[in-house]
Amino acid sequence: MSNFQNLASPKSEFYYVKGKRRLRTNKNEQGNRSPLDISKQVRLSKHELSNMRRSQVPLIRDTLSQLWENDMLPAIWFIFSRRGCDAAVEYLEDCRLLHDTEASEVELELRRFKMQYPDAVRESAVKGLLRGVAGHHAGCLPLWKSFIEELFQRGLVKVVFATETLAAGINMPARTAVISSLSKRIDAGRQLLTPNELFQMAGRAGRRGIDTIGHTVLVQTPYEGPEECCDIIFAGLEPLVSQFTASYGMVLNLLAGSKVTHNQKESDDLKVKRSGRTLEEARKLVEQSFGNYVGSNVMVAAKEEIERIQEEIQYLSSEITDESIDRKCREELSEEDYAEISLLQKRLKEEKQIRNELKKRMELERMAAWKNRLEEFESGHLPFMCLQYKDKDSIQHTIPAVFIGNLKLFADQKIANMVEEEDSLGIGKHKVDSGEQLYWPSYYVALSSDNSWYLFTEKWIKTVYKTGLPAVPSVEGGTLPREILKQLLLREEMMWDKLAKSEYGSLLSTDGSLDTWSWSLNVPVLNSLSEDDEVERFSLEHQDAVECYKQQRRKVSHLKKTIKSTKGFKEFQKIIDMRNFTKEKIERLEARSRRLTRRIKQIEPTGWKEFLQISKVIQEARALDINTQVIYPLGETAAAIRGENELWLAMVLRNKVLLDLKPSQLAAVCGSLVSEGIKLRPWKNSRYPAK
Repeated sequence: MSNFQNLASPKSEFYYVKGKRRLRTNKNEQGNRSPLDISKQVRLSKHELSNMRRSQVPLIRDTLSQLWENDMLPAIWFIFSRRGCDAAVEYLEDCRLLHDTEASEVELELRRFKMQYPDAVRESAVKGLLRGVAGHHAGCLPLWKSFIEELFQRGLVKVVFATETLAAGINMPARTAVISSLSKRIDAGRQLLTPNELFQMAGRAGRRGIDTIGHTVLVQTPYEGPEECCDIIFAGLEPLVSQFTASYGMVLNLLAGSKVTHNQKESDDLKVKRSGRTLEEARKLVEQSFGNYVGSNVMVAAKEEIERIQEEIQYLSSEITDESIDRKCREELSEEDYAEISLLQKRLKEEKQIRNELKKRMELERMAAWKNRLEEFESGHLPFMCLQYKDKDSIQHTIPAVFIGNLKLFADQKIANMVEEEDSLGIGKHKVDSGEQLYWPSYYVALSSDNSWYLFTEKWIKTVYKTGLPAVPSVEGGTLPREILKQLLLREEMMWDKLAKSEYGSLLSTDGSLDTWSWSLNVPVLNSLSEDDEVERFSLEHQDAVECYKQQRRKVSHLKKTIKSTKGFKEFQKIIDMRNFTKEKIERLEARSRRLTRRIKQIEPTGWKEFLQISKVIQEARALDINTQVIYPLGETAAAIRGENELWLAMVLRNKVLLDLKPSQLAAVCGSLVSEGIKLRPWKNSRYPAK
């Protein structure tokens, strides 16, 4: 476990703020607060805060001295640049961290290394190494880095200045990890470390079997202080993500078997060794990746959770059945109260069922009345109308639009095909009354004032107005407005969004074009249209249905009041509230179960889908025969390349055009293949310089 410390503590009790009077820290009033805490109250500028932090940045010598005095060596000191590591080693050349015996031992080991590997010695680091200080980064030769690691393990190097690559994969046990900065420089500027990067470096502190506790020291810099440190530490670790990806080279090397041409004198044993792997064998190898290990754990955990959810749903469902509610009522209520409420509840259930049937009949009569009226507007002027719907958040929307016509009257079937599937859009047959008369909702087209097209059924109509666009061509002998708008709608492919849906059809919308924009400007706002302009929308049948529904609703309301006035209603209401709460809980559990089920279906072996896609490309490119595992010359070349897009590089290198090139031309082609290009850094104004 690491002990985080900040060695940059304020040395004075006051400081100056530009443009403000001097502020003093009173320990009795404000406690031991750092100037950075006070800086938040006085709102220091970025420049002033940077200057304050810069004055508090400790020197490497001072920090190292504290580590020495507190017996916190050996230490790994992380600096995020090679130049910074080398500069730190040179800066500490005069510091002595080794005893005479240790220094002599280092000198002896250095002589042996020079005799064995004279060209691998890093002369600029020898003086620091004899003092117990060394650098370790990608700029050092591997032999020299191994030498430093060996000395560090033996305790002959007390401080190693290393880049962040040392945080993983190297056995260099240290008592303390020093992190010189909480940010590192990238192409776009400075970027804070992630929690994973910080804790990965901090995890190097503490030697197994030697130290009972490890120390991690975070050094303040001009760019970050305690606040940024706390933000990173308490942000929480990010989940590990597999970096496994399939490539042409990997697929070729896994599946490749015998070559197209081979020596006939080769023994059968060699031929057997060259037999490639089958797709099933390759799949087993791919499934051993870390990503699949995580995915399999997620899948197992998801299945277990689904089982627990289903068991809980089954139990909760048994608690809200009519038999269960009846049993609880018998237990909580007296016999008289139970008999009274039971009889009233039975009557209420019957009356509610009648009310729902009358409500459905009222809605169908309303839609049937609109359907008859809209048939009158299929010719003549184009009336204005108002569409109405509620979104997912139950927010009411009203849309002013101009009515174009019934979708069935469109000559082109491109849009009509959208509403043919009854299941996807919810169109069905419904009885208008208790007789055998059936009603089929129809789809219509309208253009709104915000230049959007709408497909809708009678369900979504609120009002139709007598006024509208006149059915008069703009020029003599020209096309009528209705025909022009139909042509504009059918001109191009459009993506429709479903705004609302019901058993009586859906409401769909898509954006208009520049050609329809001028037409949409003619649609007035609803406030400018009066009720006198509204078309009479209710038939006698609809009015009768509305009156019957209102009477039944009053009867249900009166019966509810009667139940509330009974003696045992309070106990009965508690049981009903608990049932409603249980129903909501079941809905949440079912939603969770559906999400987990979709997640399980999406989980598959990481990289296997890409593996199969690359295999098909390799097969089509005649680099490898997947069925027989025979590798062709193109595949041999691609399998030998270590880089990105190996198949394309192999195609270029095997092109016969290269045989006719001069050496200088061939060098230019090869250089273009391996060059990464010129990277441009953005200027201060975030713009790139002109090329």
